[in-house]
Amino acid sequence: MKGILHTDGGSRGNPGPGAAGIVLTNQNGEVIKEKGEFLGVCTNNEAEYKALSFGLALALESGIDDLDCYLDSELVVKQLKGLYKVKNSGLSLYSAKIKQLETKFKKVTYIHIKRELNKQADKIVNEILDRRF
Repeated sequence: MKGILHTDGGSRGNPGPGAAGIVLTNQNGEVIKEKGEFLGVCTNNEAEYKALSFGLALALESGIDDLDCYLDSELVVKQLKGLYKVKNSGLSLYSAKIKQLETKFKKVTYIHIKRELNKQADKIVNEILDRRF
């Protein structure tokens, strides 16, 4: 089954309190699941990776095996596509986890989008952080 995943992660303070927002839809744009998660203290990049990791797991639980992932983090997309090296040891652990999750899918594609096109996932992140802080 084909799925579309929008994820966003953010932290206030970088590092600071972080959250993840995940929106999983079918190929017709109908929402399958939405999820938000408070992450504790982390950097923006760590939050982006954690959000994607949660999103991939959610897609697997939902029976998705072909997934297009839309992120507004150009760094994460380019690292996962192998265009940039993952130099930060903390991020390399997250990257390795994502690569392991990828093996459970028939196909995973990463697409960088502008923040304006990732509004729902971004809204979830900000709602979580606004409620806590």
